[in-house]
Amino acid sequence: MMQAQAAIVLLVVFFFLLFMKVPISFSIISSALVTIIMFMDPQFGMFISAQKMASGIDSFSLLAVPFFILAGTLMSNGGIAQRIIDLALLVLGRVPGSLALTNIAGNTIFGSLSGSGIAAATAIGGVMNPLEKEQGYDEAFAAATNIATAPVGQLIPPTNAFIVYSAAAGGTSVAALLMAGWIPGLLWAFLCGTVAFVYAAQHGYVVKRTEKITLNEAWMTFIRAVPSLLMIVIIIGGILSGLFSPTEAAGVAVIYAFLLAFFVYRSIGVKDIYKVLVDAGTMTTIVMLIIGASQVLSFVLSFTGLPQAISALLLSVSSNRIVILLIINVILLIVGTFMDMAPALMIFTPIFLPVAKSVGMDEIQFGVMMVMNLAIGTVTPPVGSVLFVGCSVAKLKVENVIKRLVPYFLVVITALLFVTFVPAISEWLPRTLGLI
Repeated sequence: MMQAQAAIVLLVVFFFLLFMKVPISFSIISSALVTIIMFMDPQFGMFISAQKMASGIDSFSLLAVPFFILAGTLMSNGGIAQRIIDLALLVLGRVPGSLALTNIAGNTIFGSLSGSGIAAATAIGGVMNPLEKEQGYDEAFAAATNIATAPVGQLIPPTNAFIVYSAAAGGTSVAALLMAGWIPGLLWAFLCGTVAFVYAAQHGYVVKRTEKITLNEAWMTFIRAVPSLLMIVIIIGGILSGLFSPTEAAGVAVIYAFLLAFFVYRSIGVKDIYKVLVDAGTMTTIVMLIIGASQVLSFVLSFTGLPQAISALLLSVSSNRIVILLIINVILLIVGTFMDMAPALMIFTPIFLPVAKSVGMDEIQFGVMMVMNLAIGTVTPPVGSVLFVGCSVAKLKVENVIKRLVPYFLVVITALLFVTFVPAISEWLPRTLGLI
């Protein structure tokens, strides 16, 4: 009885604070502490909470988080967006919808490098939306294309999402998770590209060029983009070859991103370094505080028995694997609309991972499914963060873009269902590489 009351108090306080727009980390800690004070020995509870918070972030694998954040900040400010766009336009040329397809390719590459769907929607969309408008594209279609594909980079390495999931899941192989995200991420981008191509072909969206690109211009465009693309090759190649661990790869990413932005592209000067470090430090602090707070919440959740209760509830609804996984998907899609990736992973992984395992889903596949769910939530109304940022970049109201987003939602949900029910989509690559 007391455990049930504790669970109710925990949930009520947590969601009340979220409703009051209290930062997520403080909402987590406050709800946990209120529950401890009301239902546990306060002295013992506070001691364990402090211990859990410290041990939660005392992890070698989590060292990759601040490094990847810093690398992403450098790349976001390093002028690579335009170079990626130029290369994609060169490759796609006069293909119907080439500007929309360029937006998708740019979001896929830049999103993985920056590790942020919001950064991709802003950087790539900010360049592509005016170009598409100039070429006669429907503005709502252009904005929808940008919004629907901005989160793809959350699945494609290097990405922080799988590092956070690994910590929440109790040490799942980060290297295996990084490789597992490739095919689902590319599937997401490909299906959205198919929608864009069909729509563009129907409406005659072809780039109207009067000048012909010379071989020298094409070569220079390729050369300017290669250093940016090499970051992915160096990091993934280094991990797979055993040259360095995923955590060490994050350090290499910082060094490479700095050299690229400071010396090669010269888009960052000495005066900009302070701002880059402050931005990266601020984001790192937020993420680490969330991870530490989530460890306290996990401790309190174990006391309330809420994860076991939810697991029992789901399994009592149906013993059918398909039904249970669909229910988990729906819940995570809703969670993703109002909660950032890191806290959602830390809070809901301990709750749903045991359920997924009980119906035969591997933790690698579940991790990809969970990250994909939460990424989709960022572009889903009513409060998806990338949805609002993308509309703001395009200077359009959300209601004007939703209609054009519907076909994208359909194909992205289709990709999610494939990831959920076809294990090979997420497991084939890491298994082939001997990572699982």
